[in-house]
Parts: sequence; structure tokens; C-alpha cells
Amino acid sequence: MKRVAILIEDYFDEREVIYPYYRFIEAGFEVDLVGPKKGVFHGKSGYPIKADKSIDEVRPEDYDAVYVPGGYAPDRLRRYDKILEFVKEMYRNGKLVGAICHGPWVLISAGIVKDKRVTGFFAIKDDLVNAGAHYTGEKVEVDGNLITATDPTALAGMLKKMVELLK
Repeated sequence: MKRVAILIEDYFDEREVIYPYYRFIEAGFEVDLVGPKKGVFHGKSGYPIKADKSIDEVRPEDYDAVYVPGGYAPDRLRRYDKILEFVKEMYRNGKLVGAICHGPWVLISAGIVKDKRVTGFFAIKDDLVNAGAHYTGEKVEVDGNLITATDPTALAGMLKKMVELLK
């Protein structure tokens, strides 16, 4: 069975966690919500979600994909070296790495966007360009094992592509 890690921190965009969580389960994948620590995190609107596992309990080799939701959580997630190392190792090992909206901030901090075609929320375009990425502005962008999307309106297309690539 394929396994997906969804990274979670406070101030996540609820739509960008809940919909992918259930979409991956619907596709037959095992899904873990992984935070800097175990426990409850709250979305931008206050919705609580419990991290099943802490970053200390997971290994990149145990997963087929990692997904980074947006909101303000990515700015918090990228403060943890273990989170960044997990994402970097997933990428290096050819595993699928997905990020939506502000999620590519984590990819920037993990050092994996240079010379890659990526997209994200328009407000982080300069951050992506300054990190050496080729910002396309497309709703969904795929470059090798990296898949990025702009905002919640791109979720359906992004998840369709992620599920297809994981099957």
C-alpha cells in the first residue's frame, strides 16, 4: 500500500489539508498527518487536526509521497531542520513531493526548487524566483517528482495528478 505524509503545523489552510487527506484515503493510500510534534494543530479558522506522528517518528523511506499544504503553516514548518531534511530526502530519493499555495516555502528552505518549473500562490512568486525556480503561474505544475499548485481552486487538478503519479 502506498503511503503519504501530510505535513501539519498551526495556521494550515483547512481546505488544503482536509480534502487531500480524504482524497488520498479514497485512492487507497495510507495517510499520516506529520507535525513537528504529536498533538493538535489549529487551522487558520481554528479547526483542530491531530498529528498522528511527529517528524522524529517518521523516515523518508517509509513513504511514497509528502504533501505540504498552504496557509501560514509552511512558514512555521520550514523552521524545523528535521522537516526540511525529510522533504529533501523524499525529493532526492525520487519520491513525489507536492506543495500548494504557500507550501513551496518549505521546498525553498529545503533547497529543492533551483532550476525547477514550479508554481504557488502569486504572493510567493518572488521568493520562488529568488530561490532559482522558474515560476510558471500555472494552476498545477509538474517537474519530475515535484508537483506544485497555486491555491485551493487547484486542489482537484493537483490531487488527480498526484494520485495518477502514485498509482
